[in-house]
Amino acid sequence: MLLLLAAGPLRAQPAPQPAQGLDAGVIAQVQQMAQLAASAAAPPQARVDVQVGQLAPQLKLAACRQVQPYLPQGLHMWGRTRIGLKCVDGMAKWNVSVPVQVRVFARALVAQKPLPAGTVLAQDSLAAAEIDIAGEPGAVFTDATELAGRTLARPLDAGQAVRSPALQRRQWFAAGETVQVRVAGEGYAVAAEGQAMSAGLEGQDVKVRMEGGRTVTGRVVGERRVEILL
Repeated sequence: MLLLLAAGPLRAQPAPQPAQGLDAGVIAQVQQMAQLAASAAAPPQARVDVQVGQLAPQLKLAACRQVQPYLPQGLHMWGRTRIGLKCVDGMAKWNVSVPVQVRVFARALVAQKPLPAGTVLAQDSLAAAEIDIAGEPGAVFTDATELAGRTLARPLDAGQAVRSPALQRRQWFAAGETVQVRVAGEGYAVAAEGQAMSAGLEGQDVKVRMEGGRTVTGRVVGERRVEILL
C-alpha cells in the first residue's frame, strides 16, 4: 500500500519553538485545528503530534479581544506549515500566520541496510518501522510487494524510508505505441485511443496524437494509460 503525502521541504529543519505572545486558548485552537486536518489525511492508527511555533518577533500587533485561527487556502497540515490568525474583534484588524510542525507517526517500509543508488529492491532489503511520514516529501509504502523489482534512483541509509522520489521512474510505454487516454472533469469522464509521441515515463506529461490528427497532453498514470484532468 502506498501512502500519498503532501509535498514538503527536502531538508530536515528544527521544530519551531513554543509559542510566545499567544493566548493559551488560541494555541489550543491552533493545535486542535492542525490535529484534525492532519488526522483526516493520515492513515488509520497514525499518531499525530503538533507543535505550535512563535509569531515573528518583528510583529507589533494591536490588542485584540478575539483572535480567530483559520486554515490558509492551499496549505496542507503536514510537516512544516502555517495556520492563519486574524483579529475579528479589536481596535485594529490584523491577519498573520503562525508556524506549526505537524508530525505523523505511522509504520512504513525502510531500508534494512545502506542501499546504494541503482539497487534493485527485494523484500529482504526492506523492513517495517514507525517513522514520521510527514517529515519528508513523497509517498511512503507499506506493502513490500509493490517495491520488489523497483530500482533506487538515489542511495538510502539504513532505517531511511523508501519514498516515491527515491525510485527510478518506470517507462509505461514507448513512442509510437497506442495508449488509452482518459479525459475527466467535474461529473464526467470519456476515454479514447491515441498514439504516444514520446516514451511514457511514470508521472510525466506526454503528448498524444488522437484520431484526426489533434494533439493533446496528459499525465502518464499506468501501462499504456494517459489521464487528462480538466
